[in-house]
Amino acid sequence: MTSNSHVPHDKLLDMLLDVVCIVDIEGRFLSVSAASERVFGFRPEEMIGRTTFDMMHPDDRDFTRGLVDNINLGNPSSDHENRYIHKDGHVVHIMWSAQWLEAEQVRVGVARDITERKRAEAKQAALYAISEAAHSAGDLQALYQKVHEVISQLLPAEHFFVALHDATTEQISFPYSVDQYDSTPSSRAMTSCTRTAEVIRTGAPLLLTRDTTAQPATKSDTEEEQQALAWLGVPLTSGTQTIGALVLQSYSGAVRYTEKDQELLQFVSDQVATAIELKRTRVRLEFLAQYDQLTELPNRTLFQDRLKNALHKASRGVLQLAVLYLDMDNFKQINDTFGHTTGDHLLREVAQRLRQCVRASDTTGRLGGDEFAILLDGISSPKDAALVAEKVIASLSEPYLLEAGTLITAPSVGIATFPEHGRDDVQLVKRADEAMYIAKRNGGKRYVVATEPANPA
Repeated sequence: MTSNSHVPHDKLLDMLLDVVCIVDIEGRFLSVSAASERVFGFRPEEMIGRTTFDMMHPDDRDFTRGLVDNINLGNPSSDHENRYIHKDGHVVHIMWSAQWLEAEQVRVGVARDITERKRAEAKQAALYAISEAAHSAGDLQALYQKVHEVISQLLPAEHFFVALHDATTEQISFPYSVDQYDSTPSSRAMTSCTRTAEVIRTGAPLLLTRDTTAQPATKSDTEEEQQALAWLGVPLTSGTQTIGALVLQSYSGAVRYTEKDQELLQFVSDQVATAIELKRTRVRLEFLAQYDQLTELPNRTLFQDRLKNALHKASRGVLQLAVLYLDMDNFKQINDTFGHTTGDHLLREVAQRLRQCVRASDTTGRLGGDEFAILLDGISSPKDAALVAEKVIASLSEPYLLEAGTLITAPSVGIATFPEHGRDDVQLVKRADEAMYIAKRNGGKRYVVATEPANPA
């Protein structure tokens, strides 16, 4: 027996997973199917009278207006995409099929929720983007900026910061922070009661919404954390260690982070932690290739490179340069008597004092053992080098208060200037080294200027 009964058309539409809607020329909803609550969070009666642009993501409104104008001219669209703000504040991605009905002066649209598909695509894109940034970014700051750009494509990330934990000092620092309402947070102890510290201590994500952030904040919470209406922090984990956290926060009631957002940010965070460790390793290896590990001064290779560059500039200008070569008197005796650990502490203190004797534009290097060199770039006369040598001798001759006791030593310094004593890096260092040994043979704690002229070019 065949039944002639049928389901009314409007009931059929309400059974669809996609949202079917009718809007007027201004985009005001006239009719909406029941799927609107599943997709947008709003019941049909809550949408009637509102415009599509009221609910649309602000960043998508301008280009969507252009698409709508084209549809209203009689050009149907079957696959344009944009983003809407769900009733609870999270972002939903929509693919539209739309057509203008001239006789009725309305636009009919079918909205399909493609948020999960876009999320999967975003994860893949984020993976590639962060991996590329880890290899191409010049430094960690550039990497953090790129990570911020990537996250901004996935989530509301107007206010974002990176927090890193230093296990040695038990301090949390903030190497990257973007917040229109506040400056970069100051470093703080891991024992602080802030949300960021909690994420790092526990190694677990923390999601706060308008309801939870409305609760009274602890006295230790920072001002920006108290003001944020939505807050999402996930740990940066490398191996078994939590090295920091990524944090998003919003001061707008229109933004609400969800568990899906937390899952997405944690995925990004895992890639970022790997990228940070990779970048740190590369930076460290580059540092070790160019700097002395004990004193953190440029090593012989980097010193020679900077000297060559300085000579190239000096050969084209009127300014001179000088090389000061020095070592510490009786250092071997100190090392043998008090041990290598004391000797290392002494060399680190010597390096620190040398930094304070020269300009930021000059280069101080450790060439090996207790031998150091200073490149004075852009001096007006050899007298400038002599003044620096006097300053170095006075500083390095002051007593050294170390764990082994108070030690007394002093430098012997040799000076060679360009172009008087050498025209290339090898000549200048050699002549300064020879002058230093003359100073040492004459009792030390003095400087000697090289006397022999450079060989003709």
